[in-house]
Amino acid sequence: MRGLHFLFAAAVLCLPTTIAAQERDRLDHRGEVLGWEGVGRLDTSIGTCTGTLIARDLVLTAAHCVVDGSTRAVLPTHKMRFNAGLARDFTAAVRGVTRIVLSEGYLGSFDGSLTDQVRTDLALLRLDSPIFSTEAEPFRIHDRAMDAGSVILVSYGRGRNTSLQRESGCHHKQTYRGGLMTFDCDVTFGSSGAPVFVNDQGRLRIVSVVSMMSTAPNTEKEAIGMSLPNSVAAMMRDMRNDAARAPVTAGARRVTVGERSGGARFVK
Repeated sequence: MRGLHFLFAAAVLCLPTTIAAQERDRLDHRGEVLGWEGVGRLDTSIGTCTGTLIARDLVLTAAHCVVDGSTRAVLPTHKMRFNAGLARDFTAAVRGVTRIVLSEGYLGSFDGSLTDQVRTDLALLRLDSPIFSTEAEPFRIHDRAMDAGSVILVSYGRGRNTSLQRESGCHHKQTYRGGLMTFDCDVTFGSSGAPVFVNDQGRLRIVSVVSMMSTAPNTEKEAIGMSLPNSVAAMMRDMRNDAARAPVTAGARRVTVGERSGGARFVK
């Protein structure tokens, strides 16, 4: 899996060649994002990514979107904003971020294999207040085996950072040992954290999150993500457990960066 690079908004790379079979729709106006409001742009102190509402107050994105890769420090939450359904001059909802849970092993994966980095490249963000059903509906995680077939990528990205792009007609290519998944979808900088959807009997489910893209010469472009069910379930469980802990004044000690609790790392 050589030639893979993180999709940071500030990086420089030529855009991949267009594949004619894929259909790309720009969702520029309020009426066009109807049903997609749960996908939003995540703004941080160093750039932007894409994130997806999976509960009224929880957003799923890529871990590298909220971690400084050079220092391995989690970015400050008070500078983060989730803009649900952003489409030019319309935003379904705007919320701040109060807590972050990283998938277990992500910070340690910097010293490990590329497979481990992608497999653990997930973060769960708690919003400062729930997003109401009149504003946006959360999406569920696809929890069944994924066969090769058509998927839908919905993302922001360079040159379209104020408008969602919905790409249908791209395909799940392969799932590797360790849970890595590849797709022939069109991704660019800012697409990190974007949801890959599958149509499961008429219902859209998130099957993966974009972590990396392939830039190897003379090869087909690929978006690289990971299998979600086990990792997301563990992060949600740990998020709930942390919220249920007794206050510090009652004798409990809150988890800080670098400490372990259950299966994930917490950041306030």
